Amino acid sequence: MGHLSYLAVLAGCLAGTAPLELFLRTRVYARPVRLLLTIIPVAVVFVAWDVYAISRRHWGYDRGRMTGVLLPGRLPLEELLFFAVVPVCAVLTLEAVRAVKGWPVGDEPPPGDEG
Repeated sequence: MGHLSYLAVLAGCLAGTAPLELFLRTRVYARPVRLLLTIIPVAVVFVAWDVYAISRRHWGYDRGRMTGVLLPGRLPLEELLFFAVVPVCAVLTLEAVRAVKGWPVGDEPPPGDEG
């Protein structure tokens, strides 16, 4: 079961933040384009960085904790998932704080300009 450790941590992160979407109505998943525009640029940069670091042997992974699925550049599948899951959890957390504090999200019209 150790080979699923990395996936289990990622699943735990998603499970821990999923209630924020449901109970605080953060609408993170209801705005998929906005979420993807937030995640993709960061993921591209960090995936490139990881692939470079792996190729130069500056970075490595405990293969005993992973599925063993390697993507191009010897990037573990779990690492790619990390660059999606962790930002989603961070955005959910930020939106939850906004919801509780009543902070504006930024996509609503200014007061008096609803039309």
